[in-house]
Amino acid sequence: MNKLSDWLPTTNKEVKLRGWEELDVILFSGDAYVDHPAFGPAVIGRILESYGLRVAIVPQPSVNDNLQDFTKMGTPKMFFAVTGGCMDPMVSNYTASKKRRDKDAYTPNGDKGFRPDYATSVYSKILKEKFPDIPVLIGGIEASLRRVTHYDYWSDQLKPTILEDSKADLLVYGMGEQPLREIVNLLQKGVPFSSLTTVKQTAFLHPRDQNIPKNKNWEDVRINSHEVCLLNKKKFAANFKTIEQESNKLHADRIFQNVGDNTLVINPPYETMTEEEIDASFDLPFTRLPHPKYNKRGPIPAFEMIKFSINIHRGCFGGCSFCTISAHQGKFIASRSQESILKEVDKVAEMPDFKGYLSDIGGPSANMYQMKGKVQKICDKCVAPSCISPVVCHNLDTSHKPLTDLYKAVDKHPKVKKSFIGSGIRHDMLVPEFNKKADPKELDAYTEEVMTNHVSGRLKVAPEHTSDPVLKLMRKPSFAYFHKFKERFDKINVRKKLNLQLIPYFISSHPASELQDMANLAAETKDMGFQLEQVQGFTPTPMTVATVIYYSGYHPYTLKPMKTPKTKKERDDQHKFFFWYKKENQDWIKNILTNVGRKDLLEKLIPQGNSWRKNKPGRAKDTFDDTITKSPRRKNKYKKRTKR
Repeated sequence: MNKLSDWLPTTNKEVKLRGWEELDVILFSGDAYVDHPAFGPAVIGRILESYGLRVAIVPQPSVNDNLQDFTKMGTPKMFFAVTGGCMDPMVSNYTASKKRRDKDAYTPNGDKGFRPDYATSVYSKILKEKFPDIPVLIGGIEASLRRVTHYDYWSDQLKPTILEDSKADLLVYGMGEQPLREIVNLLQKGVPFSSLTTVKQTAFLHPRDQNIPKNKNWEDVRINSHEVCLLNKKKFAANFKTIEQESNKLHADRIFQNVGDNTLVINPPYETMTEEEIDASFDLPFTRLPHPKYNKRGPIPAFEMIKFSINIHRGCFGGCSFCTISAHQGKFIASRSQESILKEVDKVAEMPDFKGYLSDIGGPSANMYQMKGKVQKICDKCVAPSCISPVVCHNLDTSHKPLTDLYKAVDKHPKVKKSFIGSGIRHDMLVPEFNKKADPKELDAYTEEVMTNHVSGRLKVAPEHTSDPVLKLMRKPSFAYFHKFKERFDKINVRKKLNLQLIPYFISSHPASELQDMANLAAETKDMGFQLEQVQGFTPTPMTVATVIYYSGYHPYTLKPMKTPKTKKERDDQHKFFFWYKKENQDWIKNILTNVGRKDLLEKLIPQGNSWRKNKPGRAKDTFDDTITKSPRRKNKYKKRTKR
């Protein structure tokens, strides 16, 4: 039975329960406090605690009253820590069409209104006003992806580094365990907070009239200033190539960017966490439950979704143009040991309401566990943003055997009846024609294991589009490989008498996507027997290639102009093609395809005298708000990509 003191303290009463007279760190979070390894604020709190610090957490402080939540815990001895939560607050608060959401998954009962827009900046500025002499350290997904000049879709503005807006003293980007360890170690040795200028994976503002501290181990690279970016979209786009490459290199350069009277300094990232390091993070003494203060307020949706799931690795080497995972978690995979994973399965199995079903054994992408370069020296020099686009790297070990073995080990647990794979599976890596260096028998063994033992009726994959030019920009393989995967899926389905459905995910309004591309998508997927239901409109989020193109009109790697659907009409029109089977859309589709001379597509979509027999399973909603948080797979994937 858990005691109140098993959680990090959230009130002065709970601080006294631990016998503490003062605190070393006070952590402010935009999420409700769930003491679980899938929730970044809890992980940061537990990490700091493991270094012997006295840590308290203030979840979802009110910004609409006398601001007493910001002063009630007093003054920390070391610093304030601030995070907007597990998702960027603007993604939490708004849909792709910029409408305010009616639910917040990280708040009890899904209640909205407990997290301000741009929460990290709001919290940090309040703390700097009330405690001007106490350092503020910001981190989490919001700070991480806004660490440099970035386009903010919701305000339709180019914004400077979040350090400028938040007035914070130091920013930790990416996963926080490694930089926090060094920060705490230096502070405990007596180094002043203002002198923390050489910690990897941190960023800070430095007065332009002062020399930047040198580091003999790092090369320096300077990108276009924020002011230049405001005046020249092409130069803003040019910055991103440097930012992305340095984020993904194992031995990166330090980045400088002038911002007003200061220079933004972004120190290189740490090398990928070792198995021992990532195991240590997951092995911390989490209660794995929301704080008891929420017992009467209702369940926390994000927790309910993942409480019986296991995260087995971090990072993603896909490098998709619309995705933020590698910008935050890194391109290289950090995998937990099988021993650590099975230890967590033991803990889940002991939960009182566990019925024997694990909802997910996965990560940002389900099938990248234990994958890495065969020759480390090749990876050391690599600057490619993706290891599998445009082709699978010859140096990448894509063996699925460790993952297949892990699934089987989990299923041997006496209290596990079935383990599901809820994370998105990279189906392209299971196609021998694409993943040419892999053993086809091994790929089929994994696919069969998933289909036979880890799916409940439906296997969800994400080809994202059917147009090869759009897919190339997305850093996704040709749709021809989805056809190949479906052939293998169908064969296993028939041979094993499984009667499973294959559910593909698609995105509309992505850069380079034309209206005819969406018509082709509708026609080709109809020919394959699909009535699409898992669909979404492209949402520009900071720190992605696609967002840079959306704002600037230029590809950051080629600096060539690129078109993007931007107006509401353009985006709505693209989305309509997902729902060609709806009567209210058919006259519009007829007019569009007739006007552009594509009667061939019209005949495929709406043949004269025939009607399309709808598939039985769920239908998509004809709304542009059908975004990531309304789909279990999208929600699960986004949650993992935005940890911390």
